[in-house]
Amino acid sequence: MKLYPELVENHAELSQWRRGIHAHPELGFEEIRTAEFVIDKLNEVGIEVHSGLGKTGVVGTLTKGNEGKIIGLRADMDALPMQELNNFDHKSVFDGKFHGCGHDGHTIMLLAAARHLSQHAEFNGTVNFIFQPAEEGKAGAYEMIKEGLFEKFSVAEVYSMHNHPGMKVGSFATRKGPMMAAIDRFDVTITGVGGHGALPQHCVDPIIIAAQVVQALQTIVSRSLDTIQPAVVSVTAIHAGDSHSVIPAKVKMSGAIRYLLPDVGVLIKRRMTEIIKSSAEAFGGVGELAFRDLGYPPLINDGACVEKAVRVAKKIVEDSNVSFDIEPIMGSEDFSFMLKEKPGCYICIGSGKANQRNFMPHHPEYDFNDDIIPLGASYWVKLVESELI
Repeated sequence: MKLYPELVENHAELSQWRRGIHAHPELGFEEIRTAEFVIDKLNEVGIEVHSGLGKTGVVGTLTKGNEGKIIGLRADMDALPMQELNNFDHKSVFDGKFHGCGHDGHTIMLLAAARHLSQHAEFNGTVNFIFQPAEEGKAGAYEMIKEGLFEKFSVAEVYSMHNHPGMKVGSFATRKGPMMAAIDRFDVTITGVGGHGALPQHCVDPIIIAAQVVQALQTIVSRSLDTIQPAVVSVTAIHAGDSHSVIPAKVKMSGAIRYLLPDVGVLIKRRMTEIIKSSAEAFGGVGELAFRDLGYPPLINDGACVEKAVRVAKKIVEDSNVSFDIEPIMGSEDFSFMLKEKPGCYICIGSGKANQRNFMPHHPEYDFNDDIIPLGASYWVKLVESELI
């Protein structure tokens, strides 16, 4: 690997920074301590700082050389609302809050790159370092955009990176077009007629209707979609009744749908509406479907930006360790909002350690692999030097 020597020399310090953030996780729109740390480090090297965008978001702006192209580099800062089960010294000090997805590492890799670019690199143009809050389900990217991110900090292209423990250290992977799925969360209410469990003939049992609906929803992917289109329809919660002998009047269900193409999402929603309404009516009940106000759109990479990202990765690691045609991922990522506004590329950086079990993000024993901090930071530096010439 061709890493910048200064980043390698600072590895211990950068790891300490990362572990400090890991030990003090903050949930979406609560990243006050993390944002303050980012602001302090950017100020130390003279990078212009703007804070408070998207509540706790931070943007650092660095211009060098002649006027030229402007690009954006984004890292997410928030933690997950889950309990950490690790026992190392830098484990979370807060119950129910945990950096279980590696956003602590993403923040430090971009912060390290910003410091290096300020102190050592020469380029022509401007970099906007975007430290984003609330990626985990709260659409922090959307909030930053709504509050004028790209009006205040115009960029020609925007890039982001996520660690992947399922890929070995020293590897990168991305793809052109749809790379990650949209997610739309839904709620269903089935209304029947409640009554005594011994007299079902006088009731309209919403539990029976709900059972039919759950089964029927699974036919959407298998029977209504093109067989080559990835999609998921999942009912993840069902709530009804509180007695062994009473048939309830209502059942409430929740879940999410995921898909890669917007047209597929439209079809799934139409079929869900039809199935829920007709299934309930067939048994004498009423079925209602509602989608939450804000889902995440599909993450769609720009082809030209993918080519640029791949070229940069190949300047750092062996060509054979860079994949540009990975299979789409059915997880979701709110960087998709930024890619709806600007061309760009989302790339995965391998973080899997050899000869040991690697826990995937959102596992209670996950921890970001500090070994990749110089590698990820080197990627960001090389991208800037390659694009702003």
